[in-house]
Amino acid sequence: MPEYLEVALRSIFILLSLFAITKLLGKKQLSKLSFFEYITGITVGSIAGTLSMDLGLPLSEGLMSIFLWFSFPLIFSFLSLKSVRFRRFAEGKPAVFIKDGNIDEKALKKEQYSVDELLEQLRKKDVFRAADVEFASLDTNGDLSVLLKREKRPLVREDVFNISQKSTPPQAVISDGEIDEEALREVGFPLPWLQKELAKRQLQVESIFLAQLDTEGNLTFDLYNWTNTQ
Repeated sequence: MPEYLEVALRSIFILLSLFAITKLLGKKQLSKLSFFEYITGITVGSIAGTLSMDLGLPLSEGLMSIFLWFSFPLIFSFLSLKSVRFRRFAEGKPAVFIKDGNIDEKALKKEQYSVDELLEQLRKKDVFRAADVEFASLDTNGDLSVLLKREKRPLVREDVFNISQKSTPPQAVISDGEIDEEALREVGFPLPWLQKELAKRQLQVESIFLAQLDTEGNLTFDLYNWTNTQ
């Protein structure tokens, strides 16, 4: 078989294999790549390119290497879904950069974020003064989430009847059937209060996929699909 034809066939086969494996990773990995997934993509691309052009390399061994590299993100994703602790270890936690209009310099330094970078991200969200921000955090995917102070937000109907001095984004106080006491403290509610609210609704912590709570005591639930509710 001519070499150019063999190269073409190997390239097509490798491309189809990469497409099939990439589909297994799901849309999350395609839309937002973590640092680990980014490194994996670069490495797999290098292996695939070399395997396509170097006819002396066995195709089966090259594909095995590609499969092993792709398996790591799958394993990490599976463990992250099964364990909240592992997810926080692997992905980290959001870093609060601004609270009540005050910038946390230690948080910026810890995340190796400069003031100029912070202001640039704020400007992208049409925010030009850090003092106008009630809450800003760097999410685990690298995006900056910003909540303006109430007096700086566009007026909505609820604001006419509900005037509050300060507010914080709703916190995930229950995630994957586990209570996050740190998130409870963030919105200013103790653990017994949450337990009492669950008892009122006849809910068990293990049956709750996600529960969010804000500083005004508004508690919302998303139950596991297998949960039967009346």
